[in-house]
Amino acid sequence: MEWISNLFEQYGYFVLIFGLFAESLALPFPGELAMAIAGHISSFGSLNILIIIFCSYFGAIAGTTVTYYLGYKLGTPFFEKHGRFFFLNQERIVKITKWFNKYGNKLILVSYFIPGLRHFTGYVSGILRVRLGTFLFFNFTGGIVWVLTYVMIGKIFGGQIEQMLHIVSKYAIAAIIVVVVGVVIGFYIKQNKQAIRDWLRTLSWHK
Repeated sequence: MEWISNLFEQYGYFVLIFGLFAESLALPFPGELAMAIAGHISSFGSLNILIIIFCSYFGAIAGTTVTYYLGYKLGTPFFEKHGRFFFLNQERIVKITKWFNKYGNKLILVSYFIPGLRHFTGYVSGILRVRLGTFLFFNFTGGIVWVLTYVMIGKIFGGQIEQMLHIVSKYAIAAIIVVVVGVVIGFYIKQNKQAIRDWLRTLSWHK
């Protein structure tokens, strides 16, 4: 925490842009901790919380979009041969591919909250030729939820940052699943309003 705080003193918002961009490329950088510390620092007025959110979001989605492009253009043969240079070995590609087969493209949405997965989801999405529009939708949506979560942890809880990060890492997946299910149900209801009304009328008639 002291190291990251010193970085903010020297480089300000650039820590978030380049740090989260680098982390998205699977380079070592504690993204959640950096965002939480930035949120905490904003309480003292030296950093603006809206700029923190923008810089964090831009760095994260720019990095994951670049990894998607690399995965799409270079393909499976390249990563089978040179994946070690991207910390993406064959075993990891197979594992993440199985998760895609099991959970679908919504894996992109929750991957931000899973350390060790979000760094490689972009690469594998490109390798699997996930449609660009689909990738961008889930990537951008997951990214903003992730950024807001950790920046606000720092803003609200301050000195309890480490404890809150532990709690979020433990329960975030369950919370995201609930949100996703809610969104799916809401979308289904919106698309099938007339059918639902007819069904409710049928129930009323039988009564």
